[in-house]
Amino acid sequence: MRGRVRGTWWRRGDDRPRGAAARRAGAVTAVLCAVAALPGACAVAAAVAADPYAFDPAGRTVTGTTGTADAPRLEPGRIYRDSLPGSGSLTYRLDLTAAESAYAPVTAVPPAGTTGSATDGIRVSLEDARGTRCSTASALFGAGLSARPVTALGQRQTGRSLCQGAGSYYLRVERLSAGGSASGTAAPAPRWDLEIAPATEPALAAAGPTTAPPDPGAASPEPLAGEPHERAAGAGFASARPLGQGVWRTGIAPGDTLFYKVPVDWGRRMHAVAELDASTGGHGYVGGALNLSLYNPVRGYVDGASLGYTGTRRSATPDPLPPVEYSNRYAVLTGENAVRFAGDYYLVLHLSEKMAGTFGAGPFHVTLRVSVGGRAHAGPRYAGRPEPQDVFTVTEQDRRAAARGGTAGGGLAMRALAAGGIGTGTALLLVLGGWTVAARRAQTRASAQNPTA
Repeated sequence: MRGRVRGTWWRRGDDRPRGAAARRAGAVTAVLCAVAALPGACAVAAAVAADPYAFDPAGRTVTGTTGTADAPRLEPGRIYRDSLPGSGSLTYRLDLTAAESAYAPVTAVPPAGTTGSATDGIRVSLEDARGTRCSTASALFGAGLSARPVTALGQRQTGRSLCQGAGSYYLRVERLSAGGSASGTAAPAPRWDLEIAPATEPALAAAGPTTAPPDPGAASPEPLAGEPHERAAGAGFASARPLGQGVWRTGIAPGDTLFYKVPVDWGRRMHAVAELDASTGGHGYVGGALNLSLYNPVRGYVDGASLGYTGTRRSATPDPLPPVEYSNRYAVLTGENAVRFAGDYYLVLHLSEKMAGTFGAGPFHVTLRVSVGGRAHAGPRYAGRPEPQDVFTVTEQDRRAAARGGTAGGGLAMRALAAGGIGTGTALLLVLGGWTVAARRAQTRASAQNPTA
């Protein structure tokens, strides 16, 4: 059974926090105790479950169906929450015009402590009203054998031979188990929470190119040198921490997934290298120890790299990408096709839970070397506006936030809150709420001990 209390999701039978999520919850609680000096609040806060992903607080609850007849409608530009059963699939509806391209990314979040194989994950597809499949994409745990938030994109692009015209389109989300088939085990598997963020892109105001630009043929840029700057990460797409060009450093514990975002304008290209520092203890080998994934502004997968780890310093280096251009959508290769619009590009880091058994609980240090080159230029002129309205826009404020890391200041407490994926206001409410609950419990106990008082 599921419930929702003041934006927090819980499920009967869960015994969270566990693993990396528990460590983040403990770190945040310790900081709040030190800052607020409220023992009652700390006792309550220590029992609060920490999720492995920070969902968008604006997310609306929706209930997907098994068929199309009563599938709930998703409105582009809004964020939705649901949960996916251990077997079967969920279906949602998008009502589209003939002129707009549509993107429906789905992030699935296994509960903390989930175990799985490399081929466990989700499959997302988009179909028209006649059942014609417009697109299909899968997202899997991969070689790290470590459960983590995975994101796959369903999309309908105008100008193609299939899935054209106005009408209802259906987004289908399925669980995958070992072997790549829909899960159908006898024992019910735990539900995975979902975040769905549909977006639309209007048609061009005037006819544009219909072929991919020439291959720039550029090799990977040399990784930036210099001393790294500390930059805490977010714990989800909505809380991703801004990064600009530079050398950045953070800590990551086994099982953690960290989110950053890099604003990339039309005509510019980005490249990132993730380096995992040498271990100070333990020995052995962990395959897929660190995974680096890049997603575009509509959370579509662009490229990624992972590394095996023996305790020595290693780096994960994705292939070079072309500059961001509208006509990249006509490229054959997935990575080139995905850099089709300006906006925030997301860097997602995951450290395999398997690292803990071989090299200890960490945290381990990761250095990100981010390059953003090329000359920015004006983007295409659209006939309408996208939803969300700013999804394909890079502003001067975005560039400043990337250079300085978003919200300035905060010291140790704010860094711990960022690492835990908890907003300042939420954390303060947690402390105050915990203090109130503790005080009421204390008063109840006192009354029970002295009923005539």
